[in-house]
Amino acid sequence: MRKALLALIPNLRAFAVSLSGDADQADDLVQETLLKAWDRFESFQEGTNLLAWLFTILRNTYFDERRRRRVLEDPGGEKTDALCVHPAQHGHMDMQDFRRALGAVPAEQREALILVTAAGLSYDEAAAIAGCATGTIKSRVHRARNRLIELLNMADTGEFGPDPTAQAIVMHSSTQVAGRVPNK
Repeated sequence: MRKALLALIPNLRAFAVSLSGDADQADDLVQETLLKAWDRFESFQEGTNLLAWLFTILRNTYFDERRRRRVLEDPGGEKTDALCVHPAQHGHMDMQDFRRALGAVPAEQREALILVTAAGLSYDEAAAIAGCATGTIKSRVHRARNRLIELLNMADTGEFGPDPTAQAIVMHSSTQVAGRVPNK
């Protein structure tokens, strides 16, 4: 057995170098293969191809080692969570729903909402453009916002989309409407 294993080392090393591309790693791989073969020699069936059996052990050892190196220790899941990205299609679908709902808001309310939230105009500037009182614009924006929440079946603005862009739009709209951000 010992003579047969020693005679096949050059073949094992050549195969290991072809797999790993590194002579030092190939030597380690051959050594590990010979140790495993020696420990499990009773599983080798007499009369079968010893070289093929050793090549199988070497190949499995190589791929097991590669798999082990790729596995990342992350017991708390923090690294995995950092790699998590919300799928873009949800934001796209939310935007389509929003556009449909916005189209269902009465024209005067929609105009006021767009002037104040999307265009970033002050209530006074929006009132001048719409030709009405500032209080009327505030009322229209408030009613438009409530109608959107109703049409989108939202309990609050936190339900609108998981993506940061959608959240920023909603939060900007909410703070503008609620008067928490000073108007221009």
